[in-house]
Amino acid sequence: MGVQLFQAQINLMIQFVVILLISIGSFVHASSLEQADHMENYIAKTYFEKYDSLIERIFDNYIANEIPLGLSEVITDKNHVMPALSELERRIIGEGSHRRLSSSIRFKLQPELKSELTAHSCEVIIIERLPSGVFADPFELQHLVQRGVFTDAAVFGDTNLELPSFCANRSVVEVHMSIPSKVLSRYEDDLDVNVEVPLHARYPPLGVDFSRVEFGQPDLLICCSTEENALNRSCLSMPTNDISDYKGSPVIWDIPCGIKEHATVVSAVIFGFAIVTAVLIVLTSICYSDSQGSNKIKKQ
Repeated sequence: MGVQLFQAQINLMIQFVVILLISIGSFVHASSLEQADHMENYIAKTYFEKYDSLIERIFDNYIANEIPLGLSEVITDKNHVMPALSELERRIIGEGSHRRLSSSIRFKLQPELKSELTAHSCEVIIIERLPSGVFADPFELQHLVQRGVFTDAAVFGDTNLELPSFCANRSVVEVHMSIPSKVLSRYEDDLDVNVEVPLHARYPPLGVDFSRVEFGQPDLLICCSTEENALNRSCLSMPTNDISDYKGSPVIWDIPCGIKEHATVVSAVIFGFAIVTAVLIVLTSICYSDSQGSNKIKKQ
């Protein structure tokens, strides 16, 4: 009787483990499928499936020719004037090696067009082409998405966060902001977007005072989904040269570099401390062994 009860308990445990493993597998599979579908929303994803690194000329051609730029086909009333980029202000915020690239964007649009943009699940997409001297942390961006700061955000290209600037390739940050929930302006004829992308400085090369990092202009788009298929989007590109009286001066971040002479001194000091620490550990071990031996002799 006891053996049968034990076997029944073992069978129940095995069934529980099997059910648990199946549930975990189903959850992981569903999560991976959801993430794969979610990644299809990103414009830069298709580019980096074809190319390993960011090449300005090729990426410009990709934005101009391979993105469905036909927002007017989605809008029901063809008499509406499409949105236009009217203002763009950019600057670096913060101190030290962790800063934020701030972009204040204003679009000009007809009041009647707002209902159209809302009805078609439209969103503003900002694509930042980062220099090799900085990087964006994908986990930090996902945390902002979870907090509702961005609708979606992802990093493409070189996502190795530990590489120094002279070994790293460039990366691209793509940020999505939903028009209905985040960026409808209180102004009647304007659509305001304020984006702050957190950035981190990579380890700069030694031997110079500062490593200058220049940020070019972002790629700005408004994309809307059709009623039949949410993944079938049409976009409207917003070149910054359409803004009247826009100078377009690059945003600059001067990152302090280490001095070679200081690096030599620091290395020598660290090496000296390591030697002293090793000697102290050896002496402590010898003294401890001697004291243990003398205690044993006294006890005998």
